[in-house]
Amino acid sequence: MTLDNIHKIAVLRANALGDFIFALPALAALRQTYPQAEITLLGLDWHAAFLAKRPSPIDRVVVVPPSQGVRGDANTIEEPVELANFFAKMAQEKFDLAIQMHGGGRYSNSFLLRLGAKMTVGLKTPDAAPLDLWIPYIYYQPEILRYLEVVSLIGAKTTELEPQVAVTDQDLAEAKSVVKLSDQPVVVLHPGATDPRRWWSIEKFAAVGDALAIGYNTDVVVTGVKSEYDLVDGVVKTMKAKAQNLCDRLSLGGLAGLLKLSSVAIANDSGPLLLAGAVGCATVGIYWCGNLITAGPITRSRHRPVVSWRLNCPVCGVDCTHASCNHSNSFVDDVSLKEVTDSAIQLLLT
Repeated sequence: MTLDNIHKIAVLRANALGDFIFALPALAALRQTYPQAEITLLGLDWHAAFLAKRPSPIDRVVVVPPSQGVRGDANTIEEPVELANFFAKMAQEKFDLAIQMHGGGRYSNSFLLRLGAKMTVGLKTPDAAPLDLWIPYIYYQPEILRYLEVVSLIGAKTTELEPQVAVTDQDLAEAKSVVKLSDQPVVVLHPGATDPRRWWSIEKFAAVGDALAIGYNTDVVVTGVKSEYDLVDGVVKTMKAKAQNLCDRLSLGGLAGLLKLSSVAIANDSGPLLLAGAVGCATVGIYWCGNLITAGPITRSRHRPVVSWRLNCPVCGVDCTHASCNHSNSFVDDVSLKEVTDSAIQLLLT
């Protein structure tokens, strides 16, 4: 069912790049179904910077203050006065609809309810406060479909099942000013990820880079943020062929521009991998099997996920589908070099 008299919609999604990209089809559904409504993203500073002057389903971004389990973890120190002022301002907005796309709701549902919206919609774990309309949060569900299911509760539908991020002239100009581009196809290697258990080895990234640079005459660039310098530097120095080290040299917009100009991105399960797909770059993604269920691409014409089926920690043997341990050793280095290289070659020749 669609709702009447919906003029202002707030969407809570105050987390990282990949999380935002997962929600884009649902945001597109909101825009298509409620074209006259103002959609406000309750997000982070990076959302505000990245979405400024960028076409998207979102009209504006409001940055949320530090809040336990929303902007920060359960131990985040809150400033009660700052939060009270924030919620007072949000109440003045008189949102017709507030949507929780920020996890199971243990913290985020209570946060959403304080906005004072006429109706609340979202996700719910057993320990979360109920909203007016909700679906249960079950971990093993494709994230893209999870949020589409949420907005389906209010009749929102879309034909855009794959996330799409618009690339601006400024993005392209930044990429071209930083990266030395030739007439050869560009291959992007991204050896980092938030969780080291999702890291494929430096040696394998270097080997696939060499295979494509030497065997297929491509320009190879290696990307990462400042905290990933050792990974990026390690890949560049291990390669026999020349590769450009772009660690911490591009803004997020510049990275989008680079990926738009590239033929293939090869990356661990990470935000940049999802960004690559969303701007139209072909991808080879290296996934742990559990993450493939939640985070894998939903099409295969230009995307090739390669999968590690390891279930047990390589150090202590704990089955990490049912328990957790404190080790951070890779769960994906079982993925073969051949499978990744063959997948990249298929995409280059397509």
